[in-house]
Amino acid sequence: MAPSAALPLSWSELEAFAGVEPDPLSGPATPRSHLRSFGRPESEVRVTLFRDHHAWCPYCQKVWLWLEERRVPYRVAKVTMFCYGEKEDWYRRRVPSGMLPAIELDGRLVTESDRILEVLEASFGSLGPGMNDPRVLPLRRLERLLFRAWCQWLCQPLGAGAAERARLAFDEVAARMAEALEATPGPFLLGDLSTADLVFVPYVERMSASLAYYKGYLLRRRHPAIDRWFAALEQRPAYLGTQSDFHTHVHDLPPQMGGCYAEASPERRDLSERIDHGPWPIVADGPDPETSEPPPADAAARAIGRVLRHRGVLVRRYAAAGDGFDAALRSALTHLAQGVDCPPPPGSAAALRTLRDRISVPRDMPLHAARRLRQALEHTAGLDPADPAAQGLPIPVQHRRDQDPAPFLAAAG
Repeated sequence: MAPSAALPLSWSELEAFAGVEPDPLSGPATPRSHLRSFGRPESEVRVTLFRDHHAWCPYCQKVWLWLEERRVPYRVAKVTMFCYGEKEDWYRRRVPSGMLPAIELDGRLVTESDRILEVLEASFGSLGPGMNDPRVLPLRRLERLLFRAWCQWLCQPLGAGAAERARLAFDEVAARMAEALEATPGPFLLGDLSTADLVFVPYVERMSASLAYYKGYLLRRRHPAIDRWFAALEQRPAYLGTQSDFHTHVHDLPPQMGGCYAEASPERRDLSERIDHGPWPIVADGPDPETSEPPPADAAARAIGRVLRHRGVLVRRYAAAGDGFDAALRSALTHLAQGVDCPPPPGSAAALRTLRDRISVPRDMPLHAARRLRQALEHTAGLDPADPAAQGLPIPVQHRRDQDPAPFLAAAG
């Protein structure tokens, strides 16, 4: 029996369904922290991490993960990336290039992620074998080989023959990573989690997403050792707090990489459609290629809580894309909270889908919470009495100024 239709709950009624946010100081890693004390006095904090607002920067993720795994207290100062907004003047005065990440350690500014890790290791000790350990150096070179093979396949328009050669070249280097993983007794590159793994994490995460979307290639299925590596990472709160999802990566990468080129196979088109619009998981058979983590019981509540926190800016920002957006958004959250059909005002489907396509993980919420919210927005858009098939504004590929954080920062300020 289909659920009965309902009227949208009020904002105050929806508050009863909002989840509890983790402690940003000493709880699990979260992109919303401005200070991570790990239970120690703020006076002991020696490090400030400068990273991007949206948690899109792979080099920032590497340093962020290291600080979390080593539990080194740090402050966070967030900076706008070139692809989605104007770089802050105060940061340009500190770092004229504007590049991220940077840290300030005991008043000393350090840039470039590998150099940052070397300096942090010298000050706080390494996470397993250090950056310049003889066991780590060849793995760092392997990561650069894998990065280049990925770029050569993803970021160039290739004919069929060249595309197949690029696929084989990438697969060969990925197999070398898998062999390195299989040579150890544990799931990680040197047995236990170490800096060597953190060097690989940011771009291998992005490879897994982008190659599924643009090439129809499922990295975790192709290489079981890499799947086991990801699954072991997904048992660690530090990684889960920084982990993005396929949808976020495949749409934040094109302006950062200078373009991502899709192949024409039916398998690739099917995966792309499911990454964009669901349903999730993106494959019907076998393990989820995006995450091994089962949906937590509070996924919907976390999503509702995050929308409530920013509802004022969201309503103002998306009202121009469709009539009655306030009620439409409450309709989607009512469906998410109660599982009932809650038709939105006529003409609001396009605005709901515009928002659906701009949920960013982990900036806005964790992976499973984002899935639940995207599903609720899509389901509610399909109930639009006027035009249930209306599509949202397209996602830009030359830039992501549609994700400019300025309105949210102004509201917070």
